[in-house]
Amino acid sequence: MVTALIFIAILVFLIVTHEFGHFLAAKIFGVRVEEFGVGYPPRAFSFGTWGGTEYTLNWIPFGGFVRLFGEEADAKGKGSFAAAARWKQALILIAGVTVNALTAWMLFAGALHAGIPRVVDSTLPLDPSARLVVSSVVSGSPAAAAGISAGDTITNLSDDAGAVLTTVNPDTVSTFVRARGGKRITIVYTHGASSTSASVIPANAVLPGSAATPALGVGLVEVSNVSLPWGQALREGLSNTRDAFVTVASSLWQLAKSAVHGNARLQDVVGPVGLVSVVGEAARNGLGDVLALAGFIAVNLAIINLIPIPAFDGGRLVVVLFEVVARRSAPQFAIQIINTVGIALTIILMLVVTYHDIARLLT
Repeated sequence: MVTALIFIAILVFLIVTHEFGHFLAAKIFGVRVEEFGVGYPPRAFSFGTWGGTEYTLNWIPFGGFVRLFGEEADAKGKGSFAAAARWKQALILIAGVTVNALTAWMLFAGALHAGIPRVVDSTLPLDPSARLVVSSVVSGSPAAAAGISAGDTITNLSDDAGAVLTTVNPDTVSTFVRARGGKRITIVYTHGASSTSASVIPANAVLPGSAATPALGVGLVEVSNVSLPWGQALREGLSNTRDAFVTVASSLWQLAKSAVHGNARLQDVVGPVGLVSVVGEAARNGLGDVLALAGFIAVNLAIINLIPIPAFDGGRLVVVLFEVVARRSAPQFAIQIINTVGIALTIILMLVVTYHDIARLLT
């Protein structure tokens, strides 16, 4: 129940901030905002009207909206969205996505300030919680044969002569292994929540270009949960936001290409129900993980809203572009039909994704 409430709170916060972007841009460009609603109708109650905008709370608690004068009909009165210059309309539409991106940046920065797992330079002083994590395993290597996998955390290494390596980082482990080619090494590591050990014999010709160097066949990174000061958190949060945009855009592009070829795997897409379990896992790991997940969801919302699907901001931007090129307003009846079809297809897609979410929970 608590997990579901956290998920709803994240979703409402991100959608309301998105709508606040539209609201703020509309106010700046003189377009009248008739209503700013938290949640979706039916209406629960009204907070009142200020500056020509009514602020409301609605019963369906999964987001929010702004209602602009002249947005749904071709009204040309003062303060109408339809009467605004096309460039103003475009900026009002883009403002929601812009605020999503800024919100993601702040959330990632907050996560880094609270403390989340991050790869660090092993030459820098770290907090005692720093740990050595396996980032990759070479297929067919001694480590792979021993059952070590990416994500495992190495605790210490020892050999049959009694030498023990307890200060583990990529450099010390590499030196320890290179000096023991052909000799048995015991590696103590954690896999998931359990601690285990494996006996491994370093071998030559494991790593490309290093045929004469004994190796285990693992990539190692040092990971720390140290809290960053706000200045550094903001800088690294910006990089995290950029990386998230690249990751999400690339994944959606691959999904779109698969759909064109008829082999899209919608069962791999996580929908609202699946996100609840993801939020639950993040909540168990602490505030930093919750903030980082919210930042990643914000990036998803920004990119999805830019897709040229009817009823999304991207679809509405396409209409504005058409009107600029055609030098006339788009037919309202045609827009309503396209929006209806777009909403119907979106609902069908969400139902399919939700079905797979539930199926994963039951298996």
